[in-house]
Amino acid sequence: MDKYNYSNPVIEQRADPWVYKHTDGYYYFTASVPEYDRIELRRSETIQGLGEAEPKTVWWKYDRGPMSANIWAPEIHYIDGKWYIYFAAAKTAETNEGLFDHRMFVLENEAENPLEGEWIEKGQIKTKWESFALDATTFEHEGTRYLVWPQKDPDIVGNSNLYIAKMINPWTITGEPVMITTPEYEWEKIGFLVNEGPAVIKKQGRIFIAFSASATNHNYCMGLLYASETSDLLDSNSWTKHPEPVFQTSEKTGQYGPGHNSFTVSEDGLQDVMIYHARNYKEIEGDPLYDPNRHTRAQVITWDEDGFPVFGEPVPDTKPVADTK
Repeated sequence: MDKYNYSNPVIEQRADPWVYKHTDGYYYFTASVPEYDRIELRRSETIQGLGEAEPKTVWWKYDRGPMSANIWAPEIHYIDGKWYIYFAAAKTAETNEGLFDHRMFVLENEAENPLEGEWIEKGQIKTKWESFALDATTFEHEGTRYLVWPQKDPDIVGNSNLYIAKMINPWTITGEPVMITTPEYEWEKIGFLVNEGPAVIKKQGRIFIAFSASATNHNYCMGLLYASETSDLLDSNSWTKHPEPVFQTSEKTGQYGPGHNSFTVSEDGLQDVMIYHARNYKEIEGDPLYDPNRHTRAQVITWDEDGFPVFGEPVPDTKPVADTK
């Protein structure tokens, strides 16, 4: 049995969860809120404690314009002594036409504690195309910072592919974006042709990118890309995609549509922990995006003898969840 058996869900009604453990000993948490209207932060010295931590709203959407609707999937990163939040936002529209009009944006904060200080808008991350883009994540390797993000290529059928590019600062990419995955397997194409929600973990001589695929109902699941840490990460041939989903709905444990994860470490720093969202029911009334009950969950992942992550099944709920359907 794992040393850390987290009581799930850790936080109710928080989708696309991102947890980062900082050198100050705190875990910092942000996620999509059901209203899609703001960005919240909270912190705790334990993962479990995030559920009781007081959230602080650090940014609100605008009434109109490019950052006025559907604030999705914020991530918090600490880069070169400053805090950054990456998030996606769309424009307000009279109808739902603005729903898939997202672009990627960045906030910066110089305070020691990101729940304090001032968050400055650094603007939109500009890419090759002015098209649907979201879920930006960033990582450093061998002295180079990279951005990985999903975007719609106007010339490719589908909703989003994953791209990688070098960064010259935390809000600017440089060079030609390189596509590292496009939906090709059936499990990536249910409802929508989607590869999104990338999360990076470096281990055992490889760089792994977990990502999510298909519609956001019970078909939502996670795939896995990997590359050697010595390879050219800007060469699409360096990346291999596992042909099967690595984490998906489990009728047995009562968890549906798990995905959009992040990686952190246990309180003692010895185990890798996956933070993700899932629902505890299958049938959804209306658009799954407006069902609020994707709850934040945590579970330890292990590693096999070949150096690959073992995700297992999403663990069952271990504490009661409010009935808000």
